[in-house]
Amino acid sequence: MATKGDAPQRIHIIGIGEDGLAGLTEQARQLVTSADLLIGDPDCLAVVRDIPVPKLETSSSLQEIVAQIAAHPEKKIVFLAEGDPLFYGVARYLWEKFGKDRFEVVPHVSSMQLAFARVKENWEDAYLANLADHPLEEVLSRIRSADKVGLFTTEELPPNRVAEQLLTCGLDYFSAYVCEHLGAPNERVTAGELQDIAKHAYSPLNVMILVRKPDVPDRPLKQWGKRLFGNPDETFLQSKPKRGLLTPAEIRAIALAKLDVGSRSVVWDIGAGSGSLSIEAAQIAREGTVFAVEMDADDYALLCENATRFDVANLKPILGRAPEAWTELPDPDCVFVGGSGRQVVDLCQAAFSRLRPGGRLVVTMGSVDNVAECQKRMRNWTPHIEVLMINLARGYYQLDRVRFQALNPTFIVAAVKPLAENRSKSG
Repeated sequence: MATKGDAPQRIHIIGIGEDGLAGLTEQARQLVTSADLLIGDPDCLAVVRDIPVPKLETSSSLQEIVAQIAAHPEKKIVFLAEGDPLFYGVARYLWEKFGKDRFEVVPHVSSMQLAFARVKENWEDAYLANLADHPLEEVLSRIRSADKVGLFTTEELPPNRVAEQLLTCGLDYFSAYVCEHLGAPNERVTAGELQDIAKHAYSPLNVMILVRKPDVPDRPLKQWGKRLFGNPDETFLQSKPKRGLLTPAEIRAIALAKLDVGSRSVVWDIGAGSGSLSIEAAQIAREGTVFAVEMDADDYALLCENATRFDVANLKPILGRAPEAWTELPDPDCVFVGGSGRQVVDLCQAAFSRLRPGGRLVVTMGSVDNVAECQKRMRNWTPHIEVLMINLARGYYQLDRVRFQALNPTFIVAAVKPLAENRSKSG
């Protein structure tokens, strides 16, 4: 028997499914049957009810789990967790409280992994979330632009309610699957449209999978609460499968600052895409005009619809290829070029020649080679050049911890056309 000075016993965190001991490895079964105490939620303990080992039920409260483990340092404890304890599981939290040296983890197949296997979809690029830990609004925002989604639902947010919320937000372009009691004899997988999923009730033990229908444009979640600039990316319609070409909100805000758009400015947006920067420039230049040039017909259609949604009548979409498309346009005060490909430097030179005295040219790009060539060429036109490299990471929650997901680095080259140069030319 352990004395007061003895070191606490090592704790085993074992992942288990609804098939109970039958689904465990021989090592995991021996650890369960030889334990002094089994701790877990009622569902996990129910599948080992016939094992003659004392059991202690715990709630979903992480603090309660810690307290129960701490109360029995002398016992060989096995903590039973659903699926993989390291995948949206409790293992990391316990490590932080007691130290990793106190634990061993024996994972089971995650119910999320099982769910994607049942619907025959890979999950390496899926957006995964646990609705117990993430606000529904945040999850809906990420779902909007995802190709595949895996959700651990909750009793408060079951699959039918999630389907209702998706439909309410206009995110109706997913096929849905609800996978219940995975690994158990009563396992069931329900497939259908969101409208069908919303009509039925499901077991609390489920995983919900969403698979995007092909070639459907992203749709904004809301039309209220719009900002003058820096609107969230999900506010705008975006093209598929070319998603990711929209200028991120943070980059947009910096670019607009460098453009120094005024209330009466004439602005060109070259390669406008679905129009996020054009729209925000138009909201600033209410008494001016923004010309948004886009050569892709699908993106042009989204640009027009986004402009309508934001009610920016001073934005003039132009379907055409630069520089031919801007031949008849008035000279601009500001030009924004969303750069990709070798032609971006030539476009900048052609646009710079059209700038009014004191006009601003801002170009964003993701290629270091383009940055080097662009700033080198611009130095022949003006001494007023800025070169920025912007690294952004957006925070998200994983359990109770904030993690960061990095965006690709973006380069900005900004130039101002000298007043003296233009006066000498006009004289």
